[in-house]
Amino acid sequence: MASTNKHSVWIKMATGMLVVLLPIVIVLTSVRILLLTAKGWVPIEYNLPGFPQDRYGFSLEDRLYWASIDIKFLLNEDGLEYFDGLRLGDGSPMHNERELEHMDDVKRLMQVVWKVWGVGFIFIILLILLLWKVGGAYVALQGLMVGARGTLILMVVFSIGVFFAFGVLFVGFHRIFFEGSTWIFPYSDTFIRLYPERFWRDTFVYVVFLTLVEAILVFLVARYLSARTQSS
Repeated sequence: MASTNKHSVWIKMATGMLVVLLPIVIVLTSVRILLLTAKGWVPIEYNLPGFPQDRYGFSLEDRLYWASIDIKFLLNEDGLEYFDGLRLGDGSPMHNERELEHMDDVKRLMQVVWKVWGVGFIFIILLILLLWKVGGAYVALQGLMVGARGTLILMVVFSIGVFFAFGVLFVGFHRIFFEGSTWIFPYSDTFIRLYPERFWRDTFVYVVFLTLVEAILVFLVARYLSARTQSS
């Protein structure tokens, strides 16, 4: 009896941790996919109907060229010296000092995010193995299903926020992860000319969409395997 109660406690704890960790890891996986595939979808984004033109003169080709440089910076190991010598058509630096500081902040944040993603992924594997050992395959798969269901619910709520209160989400996100007003730029800065609010709103939508797809896949696979486990 005592052993059964102990197993029950372990199962509840592991399932609870899985419910917390799975949404985080799946969301960060979506962010990683978007960053790694940015060269493919950013041109499509710039060509979407209604995407704002740059009032200061960047053409579509200009935006694609300069955006590709920012993407490479976020994916490589270089420091801010990467931008040395990069000049716009009028001879001014690609990014001013304030923009460079923000790019450095973003890169540092991404490096932390990837570590969290990796550690979280390992913990999820360990939690699944723990559930498997304590309660068997069925219990482990049920834990995955609960975590995936929680992710779906979270994304539905988040998507409502994106569509109806994106400005609040966007400001809140930056206030959490960046200091003061270091992320606020004039409309004439390269950063805003390349990435207007519409760009970030759509990016949030893509993250939500990818996360929903991943969570649904995890849920369906876990449910299928769970059913097979029961029938065998």
